[in-house]
Amino acid sequence: MKREMIIETADRLKTLPPYLFAEIDRLKGEAVKKGIDIIDLSIGDPDIPTPGHIVDAMKVAVEKPEHHRYPSYTGMLTFRQAVAEWYSKRFNVSLAPENEVVSLIGSKEGIGHIPLAFVNPGDIVLCPTPSYPVYPIGTMFAGGTPYFMPLKEENSYFPDFSSIPSDIAKKAKLMFLNYPNNPTSAVATTDFFKEAIEFAFKHGIIICHDAAYTEMYYDNRKPVSFLETDGAMDVGIEMHSLSKTYNMTGWRIAFAVGNKDVIAGLGKIKTNIDSGIFQAIQEAGIAALKSDESVLTELRDIYQTRRDVLYNGLVELGLTSLKPMATFYLWTTTPDGYTSSDFTSFLLEKTGVLTTPGNGFGDPGEGYIRFALTVSSERLKEGIERIKKVL
Repeated sequence: MKREMIIETADRLKTLPPYLFAEIDRLKGEAVKKGIDIIDLSIGDPDIPTPGHIVDAMKVAVEKPEHHRYPSYTGMLTFRQAVAEWYSKRFNVSLAPENEVVSLIGSKEGIGHIPLAFVNPGDIVLCPTPSYPVYPIGTMFAGGTPYFMPLKEENSYFPDFSSIPSDIAKKAKLMFLNYPNNPTSAVATTDFFKEAIEFAFKHGIIICHDAAYTEMYYDNRKPVSFLETDGAMDVGIEMHSLSKTYNMTGWRIAFAVGNKDVIAGLGKIKTNIDSGIFQAIQEAGIAALKSDESVLTELRDIYQTRRDVLYNGLVELGLTSLKPMATFYLWTTTPDGYTSSDFTSFLLEKTGVLTTPGNGFGDPGEGYIRFALTVSSERLKEGIERIKKVL
C-alpha cells in the first residue's frame, strides 16, 4: 500500500513572495505555448556571447589537471591579484589581494550570504526599494528584518537617510546600496556616497554596495566606485560581477572587495557553505579582467545604440522614461489607467513584448515597468512598432 507523508517547508519559505523572475519565466512559458513570438525585454541576461578570448582561456584552463580538484574557498590568489589590478586601473583604489578580495559564485551568492555573517535574528537591514529582490530575501533568511528605503524619482532615486527613524538606525547592522541602479538606472554621485558613509559611521552600519553595472555606461560618463570615496574602506565592501561587464552571466563568477573584516566575515560563511569557483573559470575571469578596453568599448557601443532606439521609440509613444546613463535598463512609467502588472500583461498578450512590472521590485515601483536592452536593435524596433499598433 502506498503511503504519503506531508512535506512541510520551513517558515522562512512560507513568508517569501514568489521570486519575481521565476514568475516572469512562467508568464513567458504560457505565452510561448500559445504560439506568441516573444520579444523578451524582461530579464537582464545579455544576448551577446562572451568575448572569444575569454572562452579560449577557459578551453586551455579546463585541460589542466590541477583545476580538477577542490578550488580555494576565497579564490585563487592570481584571480584576486587580477581583481586588485583591475580596481587600481579602473578606480585608482588600492586593494590587498590577500585579505581585501574574495571570490564569489556570482554576486547574487555574495548578496544572499553576507547577512548570515553580520545579522542576528531581529536585527534590521536597510534595503532600497524598488530593488533587486535578493537584498530583503537574504536578510530574511538570516532572521533579520528588512527596513525599506524608498527610491523616489523626486529624490533622483537616492534614499533619504534623514527620513530613517533613529530607533531603526540604531538597530540596523547592514545597508544595501546599488549604483548604477537596477531597476531605475540612476547613477550615484560622490556626494551621495559621502552622505551614506557618514550615516554608516554615525550608526555603526556596514555598507554593502552592489556595483554590478559600473562598466555599462554611456556617453563616456564613467560611474564612480563606492570605494573611491574617503572612509568607504572603513565601513563596507563593494561587490562586482563579471556577468554583465563581460557577458558571463552563466559562468557564475564575481568578487567582493573592501574592508578586510567584512571580507573575512563573508569568507567564513563561504568556507562553511560552498567550495569555491571552478579554477578554470577563475582563469577565464583573469583573462576577462586583463582584457583590452576595446572589448568593453565595443559592448558599450552596442548597448548605447539599443538604448537610443528604445528610448526614442518610447518617447515617441508618449511613454515617459529616464534616459539611462548606465545599466541596460529603461525605467518607464505606465500609461494612465494601468497598474504595473496590468500593463505588463497587456503588452505580453497584445504585442508579445515581455517586460518586468515595477511593483515586483517593491511598492514604490508601482506605476513603472522595466525594459532590458537584451535583444538586437532590429528586434527593439519591431517591439516599438508592435506597441505602437495597440496603444
